[in-house]
Amino acid sequence: MKIDSSAKRPSSLWSGFLLSLATLSCLQPVLDRPAQAALEDSPKVILDEAWQLVNHWYVDGTFNHRDWQATRQTLLNRNYTSRDQAYTALRQALAELEDPYTRFMAPQEFLALTTQTSGQLSGIGIHMQQSEETKAIVVVKLLPDAPAFKAGLQVGDQILAIDNRQTAMMDIKTASEMIRGESDTAVKLQISRAGQKPFLVTVKRAVIELPTVESSIKQEGSHKIGYIRLQEFSAHASEQMRMAIQRLQGEQVDGFVLDLRGNPGGLLSASIDIAGMWLNNGLIVQTVDRQGHRENIAAHSIALTELPLVVLVDGDSASSSEILTGALQDNQRAKVVGTSTFGKALVQSVHQLSDGSGLAITVSHYYTPKGTDISRKGIQPDIAVGLNPEQLEVLNRDPSLKATASDPQYMRAISTLQQSIGSYQKRNLAPTALPATPKNETAKRS
Repeated sequence: MKIDSSAKRPSSLWSGFLLSLATLSCLQPVLDRPAQAALEDSPKVILDEAWQLVNHWYVDGTFNHRDWQATRQTLLNRNYTSRDQAYTALRQALAELEDPYTRFMAPQEFLALTTQTSGQLSGIGIHMQQSEETKAIVVVKLLPDAPAFKAGLQVGDQILAIDNRQTAMMDIKTASEMIRGESDTAVKLQISRAGQKPFLVTVKRAVIELPTVESSIKQEGSHKIGYIRLQEFSAHASEQMRMAIQRLQGEQVDGFVLDLRGNPGGLLSASIDIAGMWLNNGLIVQTVDRQGHRENIAAHSIALTELPLVVLVDGDSASSSEILTGALQDNQRAKVVGTSTFGKALVQSVHQLSDGSGLAITVSHYYTPKGTDISRKGIQPDIAVGLNPEQLEVLNRDPSLKATASDPQYMRAISTLQQSIGSYQKRNLAPTALPATPKNETAKRS
């Protein structure tokens, strides 16, 4: 599959189309039988798989003006005593491309990427934090209808032990890994709750869809505003966005604020689907591959709403966030408020290698509908609103203040949206003028 990712958070930014990778045999050279057997019995098989994929798909046919054939010989002529040694050599070879988005992922890294972008995981449905002072691991959020909620866990519960292993010296990452596991298996937690003695609870794991869309109605003056925050473009983002728009429409909102601040990106298919929820027609994005082939992707469905829309962005809005923002801005569907976006205009494909590791390869460039290349400069907002260090500190210290009166970018988005709502309502409420009736002619109306 193809992805597009940001240097800031490379493992979490997917953006692309499905790409058939059923076999590697069509890409591999024919070797004599002893040489083939020797290759398959060594870590070199992974190196050759990766090299073949880059050789076939990489967007720059000059490979950054490097002799890519010589790179293959160098990789395969070395002797490796472990897979980690081979992984290091592969990373060094890819570094010669000077492309941070073309990268190798060890099996655990690749698994983490695919888990995140799938928009679901197998676990019990809790969010945890670790106290800086006491190091206690505390439940801070429960997903509705998830196993932990059904088992009676509560926000504020302290987890003392996981499967009889004490958490006193455990970091939050280790605790999360222990709580996650295969669906239909159980995890035993020792819980400390205020006013009660510590107790044990057994929770059966399940596959949980992770929420990436948050939505609410905000009363701003005389207007009901549908506020939607999209955290990333996972496999479930489209359906969650559709449900949010439809729910808010049903509540008779006057307009929408779509908050993409801090959204690092995700699946391109999700960004295209979501753009189509706001656009009746128009180009969404253009991609250009290694051969110079240009593909234009346009909206092809009826928008879910035509109500006024403002999009909030910042320097951490990247990849698929920029595709969606560019589509809405260039088609004059939305006003964009905030600061310049990250500036990532490359598309990657992700491939699983035979040992469970993975490879991301830059395969094309993308451009906004008007043909703008946003590389390293980002999308410029229609209305620039920055945050000073003090404002940033307040919002980072207490995220619940975002999209409130304490958030200058949100408040500017609201004032902009209210102007658009006024114009929209005047257009749609104005009586339709009837044509003048010619003299000496009887008007016939029904």
